This record gives sequence, C-alpha cells and structure tokens, in this order.
Amino acid sequence: MSAKMEQNSNSVDFIRKIIRDDVRQNRYGGQVVTRFPPEPNGFLHIGHAKSVLLNCDLAREFGGTFNLRFDDTNPLKETPEYVDAAKSDIQWLGIQWDGNVKFASGYFDQLFEWALVLIRKGLAYVDDLSPEEIRQYRGTLTQPGQDSPFRNRTVTENLRLFHRMREGHFANGAKVLRAKIDMASPNLNLRDPVLYRIAHATHHQTGDVWCIYPMYDWAHGQSDSIEGITHSICTLEFEDHNPLYRWFLENLEIYEPVQIEFARLQLTHTVLHKRVINKIIEEGYLDGWDDPRVATLSGLRRRGVPPEAIQNLCRHVGVAKTNSTVEIELFEHFIRQVLNRTSPRRMGVLDPVKLVLVDYPEGKTEEFGAVNNPEDAQMGTRKVTFSRELYVEREDYREKPHRKFYRLTKGQEVRLRYAYLVTCTEVIRNNQGDIVEIHCTHDPASRGGNAPDGRRVRGTIHWVDCGTALNAEVQLLDHLFTEPLIGHMDAETAIQYFNPDSRKVLINAKIEPAAVQDLPGTTIQLERQGYFHRDPRKVNDSLSFIRTVSLRDSWKKIERRQ
Repeated sequence: MSAKMEQNSNSVDFIRKIIRDDVRQNRYGGQVVTRFPPEPNGFLHIGHAKSVLLNCDLAREFGGTFNLRFDDTNPLKETPEYVDAAKSDIQWLGIQWDGNVKFASGYFDQLFEWALVLIRKGLAYVDDLSPEEIRQYRGTLTQPGQDSPFRNRTVTENLRLFHRMREGHFANGAKVLRAKIDMASPNLNLRDPVLYRIAHATHHQTGDVWCIYPMYDWAHGQSDSIEGITHSICTLEFEDHNPLYRWFLENLEIYEPVQIEFARLQLTHTVLHKRVINKIIEEGYLDGWDDPRVATLSGLRRRGVPPEAIQNLCRHVGVAKTNSTVEIELFEHFIRQVLNRTSPRRMGVLDPVKLVLVDYPEGKTEEFGAVNNPEDAQMGTRKVTFSRELYVEREDYREKPHRKFYRLTKGQEVRLRYAYLVTCTEVIRNNQGDIVEIHCTHDPASRGGNAPDGRRVRGTIHWVDCGTALNAEVQLLDHLFTEPLIGHMDAETAIQYFNPDSRKVLINAKIEPAAVQDLPGTTIQLERQGYFHRDPRKVNDSLSFIRTVSLRDSWKKIERRQ
C-alpha cells in the first residue's frame, strides 16, 4: 500500500476502508478490479456519473483495473444507439476503461451452462405460470408466496423443457426458468426468481442466435465472476438483491466478488429514472434524451456543462450509506466555479433596444480592447467594434427608477463597457408606447470608460455594435419540474409538476462576432447574462445558444441560511 494511501486512511469513506482491509489481508490476491455495468436501454444520467467515477477512482487509487461492461440481457429495450451514447458520454466525462468494452451477452453460452448446473442440482425448474400468475403466487411483503404447481418437476423433465426453450419450441411468455429457493423468504428477491424468459427477438450483439435471454440478476453476478471483479460496487436499490447475488455464486461454486452498496446521487427538481425520462420524452415534454433541461450526460453536454463540474459535484457529495437529495443549486455552483475560470467573456444583448449616440459622428467606427477572461490573463484580449448605433438591454432603461438604479435613465450618466461614459437625453417610442430608441450623448474624453476628471460613475452596461452584431436565438432554461423532491415519483405523477416555463426561447438576441468565432464546444460568458453554449443540434442551421447557467450563485445564499 502506498504512503499516500496510508496517510489518508483515517479520512476515507466506508467503501475505501473495506477495500483497504481486503488489500491488507491479501484477499483476491491483493488485487482490485471494479466495473461499471449499465443496461443499454437508455442514456446515462448524472447518477450514473457518480457510479462510473467512483468505480474508476477506486481502481486507479489501488492500482487496479476498471472494466466497462454492458449488461445487455433484454433485446426488446436495448439498442446499439444506447451503447454508443454511453461510451461517448463516459469518455466525455474523462473516464477511460481498461481493455475492450465487455458485454454480458458475450457470456450467454456460459450462463446457459450454469443454468443447467442449477437444474441438475435440483435448484432450478421450468415454470408454465404466466407473468401475471407468477406475480400473484409471489405474495407480498407481509404474506408468504405460494409454490408453483410446476415447482416439483423432475430434473430430467426440467432439462428437457429448458433445452426445448433454447431451441425455440415455445412462444414468448409460455415458460420461464426459475431458481428454487424459498417462497416464504422475507426477501422477495429469493422467492424463486426468474432466470430465463423466452423472447423471440434479435439482439444487437448476438443477432438471432438466442430466443431465451437471462434476467439481469442472473447475468449480473456471474458476469462479475467471469471478469474477476473483486468489488462489485452498486447503489442501494441493489442491497436486497445481495443475498441473491451470493446465492447464485455459492451454489454454482464459482469465484465470488463482494457486493457493496452506496447511496445514489439524486438532485432536486430532477428525475433520473430512465423509465420516467423515456415516458416524458414519449409524451412530448422533452425533445429527446439530450434535451438540455434533463440531467442525462448527453443533455448536460449539449447544455455546455463542463465534465469537471460533474466530477467535482460527485466527489464533493462523496460516498454514503443513506440516500439523500442534493440541491440542484449546489450543482450549479460547481458549474459556475469551472466556467468562471475557463469561459471567454463576450457581449450579447438578449432583449435589444437601439441606443443612438446623437453626438457621435455618423459613419465612424472605432475598436476597443476587451478582456477575454479576467481570471486568466493568458486568454488575452480581443477587439470589439463601436459606432453611433448600438444595442443595449431593454431592462437597462427605466423611466422612473428607484434610487439604487444606476443604469440608463434621463439625465443619468452610465459607462458603456470598455467604451465611453454616456448620458441619456431622450427616448423615442412607437405608436404603442414601446421604446424603440434611446438617445444619448457621450464624453469623448472618457474613451475606455474612465472619467478624466475622476468623477464617479456607478453604472456599467454591456452593448453590441449594430453594424457588426449577429442575430441569434437564445434558449433560457429553468428547472424542469416545479416540485423539488421529484426524484422518486412515477412518470404520471412527475408530469403533473412539469414546469411549462422550463424553456424560454428568444429569437432576436444580438451578439458580438467573437461569440461565434470561438472553438466548437466552447461555453462562453455573455457579460451580465450568464454562461452560454452553442446548441450542437442547430450548429449548421442558425446561431442558437443555450444558457448553461446564470451568473447568480443561489447556492451561496442557501449556505448562509444553513
């Protein structure tokens, strides 16, 4: 064990303490092999990020091996698209697995042979009950289950029927293979769980070779055993499955990893269950798995969330044994922390109104130097053009301002960022009474935004030159659900709390040209507005930006209240 590991031994979480003890005792030969085993039936979300990061971190910390394996046991819901998306998202997150990507389907032959072992031991049987009848016979949390009338078939009969299932002689749902454990067990997972079901379907890896497919619980532990996994790290919903995990391995008399459960990551205002997300997509509330309002890794990536922020959140939350919900404001805090350091500053006006400098020469254009990022001098500066007509935010003007309003109002001087001090003299309205132009004068001696006589100007506003401004669509995002504790609701209930204002689209925003000259994938800060990311879905059609997060850090306010 390294000196660094020894040094931190008193501050590590319970999983690391278990692994340290195993390494000290030379269990598994002192090796550490972990894995991340998603089912390819949907896109990965931020909860998966915590799991994949933890498993990879453990392998790296202990000098071990980290596997990526897809537990692809259900051809009716799994697709190559989900496999490819998961691999892409994991690599984007900054994780690299060891060796080739693995699939539980690659072990189907061995799983079938092990099923025969259980049958020969009298520990598995072919059942003719329908799925509904199996549920009825299973019992409840307070009532024991009932034995299936087919539970006492002979070993010979079970072997014959299971081979016929494998050969395709029965229709979907006609028969299943079940383990023979204990129908009166207080743990429902031990009440003769189904090992195989019939599904005449093409599998994305094995094609039409199989017409029976293993259940997740049957494939999961044995796949861990085949791969030599030492520590099977799972979230708490698998805690009740742990006795079944061990029962299979012990009765097969094969190599047995240890399963350890930890609390999953759940955010407020967010659902992470794939079934719920899929249902909401089907109902038309989202525009796909990469909708930037949903916390899938593809959605967060499209939104412009840096992977470092996800890593920081997951490692900050840490490893616990009790489920809890993390406030989404904490996640936004970590996003801002990263983007504040890494995002180039640009100017953009979301709700533009024209500002005319009536004393500025017509046809004249100047350039001003603008800082790209005050947090990183190496990012340098850029030039922004300036002329008589500019765009400013409509909300930066008030007819009757309160006393602490330091922006545009008649007779009040304000600083145009990087440019001049200007004073509002007049506003022009249309027939509906809406302001269409704000007229100002400027102080030529204040070039660069500083008063030569040292007078104090408290307000500074951003702007964009009308002559060079580009038109852009901007998506302003809010919480997907109005109810904070939405995480454990089913789809029908969650939809009742869907926030109809979760996305507001502005079609007439104005941005400086530098905002579209940045490298693809760059998240920028539009000064005073927030952090924005070019929507990769629309990169070839129009200028469309998604607001990743606003500038206001509400987590700091929450922290102060606690």
